[in-house]
Amino acid sequence: MSKFRGFLKRYLSNRYGFVGLIIFLVMVFLAVFAPQIAPYRPGEMKRDVLVEPNFSHLFGTDHLGRDVFSRVVFGTRTSLLVGFVAAGLSALIGTLIGTMSGYYGGLVDEVVSKIIDTFLMIPVFFLILIIVAIFGRNLFYIMLVIGLTTWPSNARIMRAQTLSIKERAFVKIARSNGERTPRIIFTHIIPNGMYPVIANSALQIGGAILTEAALSFLGLGDPNVVSWGKMISEGKSYMTFAWWIIVFPGIFTVLTVIGFSFIGDGLQQALYPAIGEVNNE
Repeated sequence: MSKFRGFLKRYLSNRYGFVGLIIFLVMVFLAVFAPQIAPYRPGEMKRDVLVEPNFSHLFGTDHLGRDVFSRVVFGTRTSLLVGFVAAGLSALIGTLIGTMSGYYGGLVDEVVSKIIDTFLMIPVFFLILIIVAIFGRNLFYIMLVIGLTTWPSNARIMRAQTLSIKERAFVKIARSNGERTPRIIFTHIIPNGMYPVIANSALQIGGAILTEAALSFLGLGDPNVVSWGKMISEGKSYMTFAWWIIVFPGIFTVLTVIGFSFIGDGLQQALYPAIGEVNNE
């Protein structure tokens, strides 16, 4: 408990981390209580078409008479779902592959390192575009593809951590005591080496949200869900005289991505206090 309090204190002492946490909590609140907060259903059409922001429609209405504020609120659910699932999958795959590569070394490490380098050289967004275009515009596929194409950075981080941790005394003692390799990996190496992966995952959540918004903007998002990117795409034809259709979802997209970037900065300082002290000097 004292370790958690120390971690929380270090995290909150970082002003960027604190602001990022506030933004995150606001977004979670909107996502959880979307039906209670939104005055209208996201697909509900009214006669008031392209109405400017007013007391009845805080963010105005779009070209179909749908309330922009309600759609932005429900779009929070889509963005957070994509971000957490894609980043979680990336962290899981990257942690396992990076740990195996660093722990076993030799041929395994060489092959995995080549695969990681190959993935890092490929323009990921264009690869995602191709895969989504082939397999369909389903939200599940979008989350899966983003997670499966962004794991190499986590794998590289975890590999470096494993190379260092496996040479430490407590791992050597566990090995000499006859502990099996799976137990050493999941009990000693991963729990002590995944902190940089956690910080990197916060950044990847923002990146996944931005990727989903970009795909929706290009018409490759799931047509059955409300998405900030799709709202911007639908409103671009009216931006010269109905700016509110694209401005508000754009603001929420930028704020959310910045928020997770700040959270990553705060986690870095909280997990590695020495880095924060250097940065503050």
